[in-house]
Amino acid sequence: MSNIIDAIITLVKRNQFILIDSTMSNNRANSRGNALEIYVKDLFADTFNHSEIERLEKWSKTFSWLGNNANPPDFMLQNGDAVEVKKIESPDVALALNSSYPKQILKSSSPLISNACREAENWAQKDIIYAVGVVGGDKLKHLCLVYGQDYCASDECYSRIRQRIKNGVETISNVEFAQTRELGRVNRVDPLGITYMRIRGMWHIENPWKVFDYVYRRNFQAEFNFMCIINADKWDRLENRQKLIELQNHCPGLEIVDVKIKNPDNPSKLKPAKLIRYEI
Repeated sequence: MSNIIDAIITLVKRNQFILIDSTMSNNRANSRGNALEIYVKDLFADTFNHSEIERLEKWSKTFSWLGNNANPPDFMLQNGDAVEVKKIESPDVALALNSSYPKQILKSSSPLISNACREAENWAQKDIIYAVGVVGGDKLKHLCLVYGQDYCASDECYSRIRQRIKNGVETISNVEFAQTRELGRVNRVDPLGITYMRIRGMWHIENPWKVFDYVYRRNFQAEFNFMCIINADKWDRLENRQKLIELQNHCPGLEIVDVKIKNPDNPSKLKPAKLIRYEI
């Protein structure tokens, strides 16, 4: 079973930061986003420099869900975590999450996921990793792996404000609303009754480097920067963590540091975590 430790070890051993050109989209920005997703999958499956058939065969053993363009997550590890990949092209911009607010965990009961994802394996909930990459052309400049439970607030924080806005919109008088999973849909806007308006929330979240700048700062003189935050509870459950600790002794650019991070639901409370950083 592959996990975040395997991905970090692959990253350090391979030192490969060129993204594979994707043919999945004619849009250049989407193409680079797809290329980053392929790169992150290669990290978890250790399939760099594999032929296409070798890659697909190993992916089928590593992942239970490979994602689609319409539903989260981007992929799921077999009996492991879910992963959301986010691409940005400037070091300081926020992440666009569109209509889906950030999540600490992914639940199989979520209406946002597809039935194929829900039935991919026997699961109720998974920890979710946000893999955020800063991409310049075909090169990955910065990469971060961070768990949702260390990065964003619990579900009720976001769902509460979303529901309040939805309820407020639906109290507007003399407007014909339709049932929708979005904030609202107004039907029959025009005299012919043929036009409707969708009301959607567009969520953004500050990127992890800005959120965790009190424990980590990038070296912009380096060719590549990597940051990973893993809370202590999760770290202790990763059975292969010793492999990464031993690798640290042989790799000058790799460092594992004990830090304390803010609890996303109550920043006055700090919790122990591991900061894994790597630069070349």
